Amino acid sequence: MRWGLKDIPDQTGRVAVVTGANGGLGLATASALAERGAHVVMAVRNTTKAELACDRIVATVPDAALEVVALDLGDLASVETAAATIRERHPSVDILINNAGVMAIPESRTADGFEQQVGINHLGHFVLTARLLPALAEGIAARIVAVTSTGRHLGRVLDPQDPFREGRYDPWRAYGDSKLANLVFAVELDARLRAAGSRIASLVAHPGLAATDLQASSVDATGGGASQRFFHGLAKVTGMSPERGALPLLRAATDLRARGGELYTPRFVNGGSPVRRPILPPSRSRERGRQLWTVSEQQTGVTFDVAELVGRAD
Repeated sequence: MRWGLKDIPDQTGRVAVVTGANGGLGLATASALAERGAHVVMAVRNTTKAELACDRIVATVPDAALEVVALDLGDLASVETAAATIRERHPSVDILINNAGVMAIPESRTADGFEQQVGINHLGHFVLTARLLPALAEGIAARIVAVTSTGRHLGRVLDPQDPFREGRYDPWRAYGDSKLANLVFAVELDARLRAAGSRIASLVAHPGLAATDLQASSVDATGGGASQRFFHGLAKVTGMSPERGALPLLRAATDLRARGGELYTPRFVNGGSPVRRPILPPSRSRERGRQLWTVSEQQTGVTFDVAELVGRAD
């Protein structure tokens, strides 16, 4: 049976935080959740663009409950401020969708000195999730959704001695590192949540190939690199709409039958309706999960003790 927007349960009274909600998959996700009654916090770097995105949503969902919070995942000070703002306004959060990201860009550094793709796609979300976990513990059967990619197959779990591939940077391998980190983090987080007796579930979604501004941004950032131009063109010709690409994220976040530790992807890898797919054993390795967790804590300086954070909320 095909799962679609009509299958999203009523979200009235629930608070959903969506990163990168001012365009592409994030905007489509925010719009769908708002249409089903959720109060959507659009956590974004470009707040001007987000206000325009709000207008687009309200044009089709007149009673949409929307809120914009400034969030730059490439600056941990901004992540801390955004998380504090969200928790002050919403002591209880029901959905966190860690959607924002960059893809295959030239080597550069975040404000904290991290390689940009790993820093934005994984480490920024690692800290945001840690800071919002007490609010999620106050939610009712809260969900955390990480967004991965088939690019993860090019990656490796972050090396404690060389997490950013110093001196041998490759834009696609760094992207693969970040997307594998998204998957491994989500699986390890769910294992730790279960061990702590928490009702929060951590899931993973792969949106497939969707025609969004992610590919265009990658082309702009590289000055039009050949591989980036190829995927941009492929997405324009064969990619799904952002609304279709957002369905795996929405299913992971809202389907009452979904369970923690599961992966949702398009049926045909890069296209089709969202279905549950198995996560290969290497990505479920607790050893890899613990390694990633340790490196993430060391790099960010943030201790992410799931049991303690959940206990504080209780």
